[in-house]
Amino acid sequence: MEEYDIIVLGTGLKECILSGLLSQSGKKVLHIDNNPYYGGESASISPLEELFKKFKVPGPAKSMGRGKEWSIDLIPKFFLANGELVKVLVHTDVTRYLDFKVVEGSYVYKAGKVHKVPGTEEDVMHSSDLMGMFDKRRFRKLLLFALNFDVRNPRTCQDVDPKKMTTRDLFSRFDLGGDVMEFTGHAIALHSSESYLDQPCGETIRRIRLYSESLSRHNPSPYLYPVYGLGELPQGFARLSAEYGGTFLLNRTVDEIVMDNGKVKAVKSEGKLFHCKQLICDPSYVPNRVRKVGRVIRVICLLNHPVKNTHEAHSCQIIIPQTQLNRKSDIYISLVSHVHNVASDGMYIATVSTTAETSDPEKEVQPGLELLKPIMQKFVSISHMLVPNEDGKKSQIFVSRSYDAINHFEAECEDIKDMYQRITGAALRFGGSQRHQSHNSDDDRETFNIRTK
Repeated sequence: MEEYDIIVLGTGLKECILSGLLSQSGKKVLHIDNNPYYGGESASISPLEELFKKFKVPGPAKSMGRGKEWSIDLIPKFFLANGELVKVLVHTDVTRYLDFKVVEGSYVYKAGKVHKVPGTEEDVMHSSDLMGMFDKRRFRKLLLFALNFDVRNPRTCQDVDPKKMTTRDLFSRFDLGGDVMEFTGHAIALHSSESYLDQPCGETIRRIRLYSESLSRHNPSPYLYPVYGLGELPQGFARLSAEYGGTFLLNRTVDEIVMDNGKVKAVKSEGKLFHCKQLICDPSYVPNRVRKVGRVIRVICLLNHPVKNTHEAHSCQIIIPQTQLNRKSDIYISLVSHVHNVASDGMYIATVSTTAETSDPEKEVQPGLELLKPIMQKFVSISHMLVPNEDGKKSQIFVSRSYDAINHFEAECEDIKDMYQRITGAALRFGGSQRHQSHNSDDDRETFNIRTK
């Protein structure tokens, strides 16, 4: 019998981040995964032959190069250069294990064509073809307002109450047209539906500022992506956990979660009992403790060319706002390539994802696939979005949410912060030496440096 403060089941990114943070704070952590590799459902697959085998597709063709040169993310996501994941990386010093590249472009779909998202004054006034001259001036005023907005300084608020005024009213105040509202809300503030328009504008102001600050750190886009792919991230946090005494058992079956009076007591694995005070896991380990709230379709596409109208970018994000296709949720496209050491020379990996709304999800993503043609090979997956039934405070079993269709990490980081607070009773604080303080992130304007190649 062995005793631990916390047992973590699964080596997905969220689980590995929490394992690293809690080991770093002095907890005795055991990490078990029934897979022989790190990453769980968000793993990176290598070599290329394994991807074809996983999806039961014959191949690959010789023209795709050497299989070992490929590393394909099953759930690709970028992160904002000044966003929550970068703060976690810098806070834990996991950046020392990783190198990053700036994603080369941020684009939005409008009227059948891809357009560069304007994020700086220069973009707005000189290079953007999304707006006419009058709209450019109005949008520039909104951008400057969001960048300068500070609730502690009433002069910057211009009589805007971020907790009372809706985003729709804020946009009306700046006399923005429908097209400008669309790309601002979906491609800059990164809202995934139209519901934000009738909610208080404070969150949208914060998101616009985050996008602009991230862009100012790493032009030509606000996004970063790790060299060798996302599979490097969970391994980096696993190394952090191990540095602080964390124990890892991979390729190990979990037989049973042992309860005592409704509270977790131990995990039984291959006949051996490991006692714990708390348990963290992804939904696959506790199917009776989660519920389905929707479905996500992802289509991984292998290409031998960049995407049209993206200035030959080796990497980019494209967002198709829901209103362009009369949908309820946006469609996302992420593109990475050989320059990130995730594909053979001259090859690209594009993934199209969205929240499924009909019984034919593949038809729903067709507009995104049209932008990528010709496609050498595609791999389609449809998965359920799962959320925990309870907060875990009674059972001390804390379950992460499954990954959404959005192709950046901000929502996933909110889940990590929420879980951390429920597990420890303290908010996760980034920056400085005190990691366990209550903190109002709305007023936090710290910036975090990260090494890029």
